[in-house]
This record gives sequence, structure tokens and C-alpha cells, in this order.
Amino acid sequence: MALPPAAVYTVIGALAAAENVFPPVPADTAVALGAFLSAGGRISATAVFLITWVANVATATSVYLAGRTVGRSFFRGRLGRRLMHPRRLARLEDLYRHYGSWGIFFSRFIPGVRGVVPPFAGIAHLTFWRAVPPMALASGIWYGALTFAAATVVTQLDDLVRFVGHFNRLALLVGLVSVGVITGLVWRRRRARLRASASTRVRPDGAEEEDR
Repeated sequence: MALPPAAVYTVIGALAAAENVFPPVPADTAVALGAFLSAGGRISATAVFLITWVANVATATSVYLAGRTVGRSFFRGRLGRRLMHPRRLARLEDLYRHYGSWGIFFSRFIPGVRGVVPPFAGIAHLTFWRAVPPMALASGIWYGALTFAAATVVTQLDDLVRFVGHFNRLALLVGLVSVGVITGLVWRRRRARLRASASTRVRPDGAEEEDR
């Protein structure tokens, strides 16, 4: 290997950080490559994971805070309104409020979506504790699994890109199924609440009586 370990770690950390700012960045491939190279002994798979995780969570938190402070005003401007219509933004904010931490957690496993989760969590004004810990946990699981699998399963460099593609498709399937299950549970809970409220009547004096 020509590049020194420090250079490899720097590139991996930079790409993992950039993913939350520019989602098309091939961070997964870079992380998998670093984990694959750990078989040679000069690169540490543990270091690859820790650098990736810290860098990714740091920028995700920064983007979340930016979305919470200035994101809403940006989307009220001319450019922001062209990028996302106010009705769509309101709908997205409503989804974040309804699904909260669970929605953020599982969305971070969906390729092409996880990079836009942090700013819109901030725009929806979710609290720090409802937004950042789920993002950090999902990021740790994602990159931990990717690093471990690339370091132990992939044996040929030519197979690396194919492996990352399969890994992303599996994550997409798991993420979509999980979001679907959560949606079903929320929908059933909402229906149960509507039925419970419909089964009672509120009298003018504030007392409730059950319908007969």
C-alpha cells in the first residue's frame, strides 16, 4: 500500500463527515475500502470505525443545529421555496413530529435518505435528545456493521464495490420494512385513540359519559 495510514484515516473521516452535507459522497465505499485494507495490518479496522463514526456524528449534529437555527428561514426565501414547496415542508415536519426518534433512527439506514435526515430534523424543531442520539446510534450500527463485514467477508478488492452495493440494498430493505412497521403501529394507535374518543361524549359541565 502506497498511502500512509494517517492519509487513509483522514480521507475516510473527511468523506464520512461530508456525507451529511453532500449525500452523494461515496463514504460507504471509502469506509469499506479502509476496513478491507486492515487485513494488511497497517490499517486498523477499529480506528476506521471510530474515525468514521465520530466524523459522521459531528457533522450530522452540526447540520441538525444549522437546520434548527436557520433552516426554516432559508426555506421561506425564494430559493428555498423553489427547492421545497411550503406544503411539502409542512408535511415533512409533521412526519418528523409524529414518528420522532424512531423515524430518524430507521431513516438513517436508508441510502440516499440518511444524509438529509439531520437538517430536516432540525427544521422540524425536534429537541436535541430526540434527534441526535438516534442518529448517533444508527450511525454506529451502520458503520460498525459495514466495517466488520468489509474486514472479514470481502477477500478480493474487485468484489468491494459489489459488496457495498449489496450491503446498501440490504440496509434499504431493512429500513423500509422497519419504517413500514412503525407506520402501521402509529396508524393503529391513532385509530384506537379515535375510537376511544368517539365512544365518549363531553357534556357542557365537562363530565364525560359513555355512548349507549
